[in-house]
Amino acid sequence: MSFETEWASVRSEATSNVGMRLNQVPDEGGSGSSNANLSVNQDKLGAIGSAAYVLHGRLSTVGKQANASTSEAATMMTSNGFRTGAAMSTVHETWGSQLNTLLDACANISNHLDYSAASHEKEEKDIVASLSVSKINEYLK
Repeated sequence: MSFETEWASVRSEATSNVGMRLNQVPDEGGSGSSNANLSVNQDKLGAIGSAAYVLHGRLSTVGKQANASTSEAATMMTSNGFRTGAAMSTVHETWGSQLNTLLDACANISNHLDYSAASHEKEEKDIVASLSVSKINEYLK
């Protein structure tokens, strides 16, 4: 069998078995309404925000102690003529920079989750209020 013949055979098989399948949720009936709700689990957001806040506090305390110790070690090594003093100073600068970046990230996570939880709660209340008003308007017409 030649390549062209085999290729034509494979192509015709492939095109004869083509079909379409849509992935979807089975229709529940009704007028397009659904039971799906946008929800934010306040407990989970609160736990993550709280963990970020605790981590920020611990990093701030312990990280700054380590930063001070590294600075002291770099100063002592340099003043005693060790060539590794300059390298330790570089470690001190890098540690300080990375510590501040991590502290900022923890604070950002904690603050953002607090804001998100409050914002979603306010939006939920606004939606509930607007839906209840629209139901009242239906009866007034």
